[in-house]
Amino acid sequence: MNAAIRGVTRTAIYYGLEVIGIRHGYHGMINKQFVSLKAHSVSDILARGGTMLKTARSKEFMEPEGRAKAYENLREAGIDAVVVIGGDGTMTGARVFCDEFGEIPFIGLPGTIDNDIFGTDYTIGYDTALNTVVEAVDKIRDTAGSHNRLFFIEVMGRDAGFIALRSGIACGAEAILIPEIPGQVQNLRSYLEKGFKRKKSSNIIIVAEGDEEGGAFAIAEKVKDDFKEYDVRVSVLGHIQRGGTPSAYDRVTASKLGYASVEALLDDQKSVMVGYHNNELVLVPFRKVIKLKKKVNPEEMQMVEILSV
Repeated sequence: MNAAIRGVTRTAIYYGLEVIGIRHGYHGMINKQFVSLKAHSVSDILARGGTMLKTARSKEFMEPEGRAKAYENLREAGIDAVVVIGGDGTMTGARVFCDEFGEIPFIGLPGTIDNDIFGTDYTIGYDTALNTVVEAVDKIRDTAGSHNRLFFIEVMGRDAGFIALRSGIACGAEAILIPEIPGQVQNLRSYLEKGFKRKKSSNIIIVAEGDEEGGAFAIAEKVKDDFKEYDVRVSVLGHIQRGGTPSAYDRVTASKLGYASVEALLDDQKSVMVGYHNNELVLVPFRKVIKLKKKVNPEEMQMVEILSV
């Protein structure tokens, strides 16, 4: 997100615009947490994870009174356009605000490691999270192979399996369980039986935290009694996926999105998200971002099954 903030700030300054950062998101908008940003304000932030402006949930912004207060604060501060970075909740808040106070245009940037926002192939933070997972799983596989262990590794993805699917392909997972595909545990038992007959010394199973069976611990409990030949272990990667030094791809693409958001404002766009689709920057209306659901690629799931033989 810092790369996007830098992209917005320096592009706006290039065009002679004044830039105001809002600390803690919508919460800061309601509580007047405004800070002036200059070109030097965003120096040396590309390598830092998270966001220099901080973030926070805001129940008050969900209410009409809270949004009205935010509007008055923006007008008082002389802010006449806003760029927001976040997921579904952020985009929904921006869309509702624009419907109520249309004279202040909002542009959204997709920021979530889950990569589950409709209208964009890529969300800020996703690539870094993938690399973090792959690095961890590579290390776990060394242990799994040495000790004949069956590892269930839980990754983030409460409602979407994009991290699990792509990281599983990248690290050669034997099976991947995601919330988009029901009934996978029975298929997993069949796979493990075939794997044991082929004398596989280790198995890595990637599980999205939102899987219908209840996550990695619950699934491990359901299958361990059937496969006593394996030493079954569970590893939950948790919040290490949300931090760390951003990847080069994250930095470059987030910078492009930040730059494009200012260009969109200068073109009188509003109530749209800047996305990245087929290597092209695109503008997607908030109503589509919120209403439509991004789907996993079924061919990639089939590929996982084929490559794990």
